[in-house]
Amino acid sequence: MILIVFFYLTGALLVLITSMLWTRWQKTTDESGNYSRIQHLKILKARHETASDLLELVQIDGAGAWPPRTNFESWPSALRPYHDIYFNIIPLLSTAEPPLDDAVNKKLVGDFRSHMRKLLAEKINLTLVKEIMTAAEARKWDIFPRDAYNGFYCCIAVSRHAYRWGTIPVVNFAQREQVLELPPELDLPWGYLQRNFGITAASGNNTANVLLNYNKRGERVYKINIAMPKLIRSSEETFFRIFLDIEVSAFPIYYEMVCAIISYEDNNRVICLNYLESISFRLRCLLRKFFDNLIESRVSHSVWLSYVQGFQAWGVGSVVNGELIKYDGLSGNQALIFRALDAFLGMDRYLPDEQSKRYIPVNQRKICHSLRKHSFRKIAQGHGYIEIEHGFINIVNHMRVFRSAHRARAFSYLGQPAPERLVMTAGKSVLEGATKQETENNLKALDQMLATRFEQTT
Repeated sequence: MILIVFFYLTGALLVLITSMLWTRWQKTTDESGNYSRIQHLKILKARHETASDLLELVQIDGAGAWPPRTNFESWPSALRPYHDIYFNIIPLLSTAEPPLDDAVNKKLVGDFRSHMRKLLAEKINLTLVKEIMTAAEARKWDIFPRDAYNGFYCCIAVSRHAYRWGTIPVVNFAQREQVLELPPELDLPWGYLQRNFGITAASGNNTANVLLNYNKRGERVYKINIAMPKLIRSSEETFFRIFLDIEVSAFPIYYEMVCAIISYEDNNRVICLNYLESISFRLRCLLRKFFDNLIESRVSHSVWLSYVQGFQAWGVGSVVNGELIKYDGLSGNQALIFRALDAFLGMDRYLPDEQSKRYIPVNQRKICHSLRKHSFRKIAQGHGYIEIEHGFINIVNHMRVFRSAHRARAFSYLGQPAPERLVMTAGKSVLEGATKQETENNLKALDQMLATRFEQTT
């Protein structure tokens, strides 16, 4: 009898321990709740295209998660030299005291590009690269897993930007370039990568250069100013971390926007209102990441313009059918969360079709299209559903506060002196005109664009 009781208690203890370990494992793997949200989307996808489009974004572009999963270790061996080459050349990119002489800068840029071309030609087997990229284009993900593909996309994007500028801070000589021929080792895979993501630009974008630039441990992989003083390095890290942290906080909002739409269409306004209130709360917390980090003590005014922003610009193009097609670089308006919220609120798009196709991955465009198509704010207003409208107004108010603050902070950073370069934003390229008045007019036009978007957010 004692032996039976002993075995019974031992078995019960093992069950208890196993249960505790399982609960702890579940908590670790689903800390954010995204796993359960994704599982729910799998159920909802047959019911509604917003759920289907969000799930497609997660499963395809995100390699099963959002923000997207990346892998920088498990690449096909023929692609590994790209990673090593970036780490070889990047210590040579930044300079503590940028020269103001065009001839000196021309040599700096030329030497950097020459060294990079030499390494690429020596280390990269284009025949093998083409075979791998062709296999990936045929969806043979066993050869090139999707998370590894994401990491490679980032590597090629930032390598192209490093080659584009040749020195950091960005200098006047490089800004005045109109056309740039990139090495075939950077062009060949880029065509495959851009087709996969449904983008046409020669430049990188917020997804490739920023979101995909973090490994599974949350560490930023391809840094810019690795040999520069701590103030520059910390400002760089903090600035780009803002975009990742915002997107981490954004996924529950995307999910709840889908659920709010489905609840409203099911005529369940109480549940719909709960989702709207949750979106408003989450959005306020998300925007705190911007307000708390884009400040002088975290991202220094004195270094941001010269050492952080410039690398992400582009401003060159190629001649197609006798016409020069120029591309811009990264911009905050490429961030998915703000475009998704505008769509959910029923606002017109900020970026026209051509710009969207150049810089925004097709699956991100699809989810925004679905959210806008199924936006129910105006319909609810027409029915006089006051509580629903108040739920939307709370979201709008958060967006108005953000856009007002963003406008002020953007110009506090853009207004810093940078004698080595022309006035430029990463997203709009060179703004400096032939005269001081023309430059001021260009900056006023940019400010007016931000002011207009603020006014449209109602």
